[in-house]
Amino acid sequence: MCVGGSAGGLDAYIRLLQNLPNDMGVAVVIVNHVRTLATQLHKALPRFSTMPVELITDRLLIRPDCVFIIPEQRDLHVLEGDFRLEPISKPRGWPDVITVFLRSLTEHWDGKLIAVIVSGYDGDGADALRGIKEVGGTTIAQRLDTAKQPDMPESAIASGFVDFVLSPEDIAKAIVRIARAER
Repeated sequence: MCVGGSAGGLDAYIRLLQNLPNDMGVAVVIVNHVRTLATQLHKALPRFSTMPVELITDRLLIRPDCVFIIPEQRDLHVLEGDFRLEPISKPRGWPDVITVFLRSLTEHWDGKLIAVIVSGYDGDGADALRGIKEVGGTTIAQRLDTAKQPDMPESAIASGFVDFVLSPEDIAKAIVRIARAER
């Protein structure tokens, strides 16, 4: 599962993680669209989750019931069940790291896909939602009135490829239902 966000995303990540159990059999990958500042999410989020929280390193094995955080200045891909990091492909302007990761998932991941777009500026991730739907994945956007910065979920909704528009707490409930239905 990918949770993509940016400005205001921390609030959404916290509210989401506080409501996810540690045994749903899903890897949670937080792709925070930060270009230049070093991420501190791997240090801040463990107190809000019962799952382990790790900063992604190249060739780290993707494991269920863990929260993985993208490092800054990197594009994230998946290949053969592990993460692959590459230099950021769009170093100027708004990054598109969420779109890059979601497209990689549609090409190289065999399992169930859930793409969640939460608070943030710009529209990163929206262009990849069609691909998630085409491979049978589920797409969710944060409800605009619950987002500190609604640009990203608004762009996702405008794409026409969002299955659910929910608060972070209800996103967690939907993820649990989807994950448990797959078992």
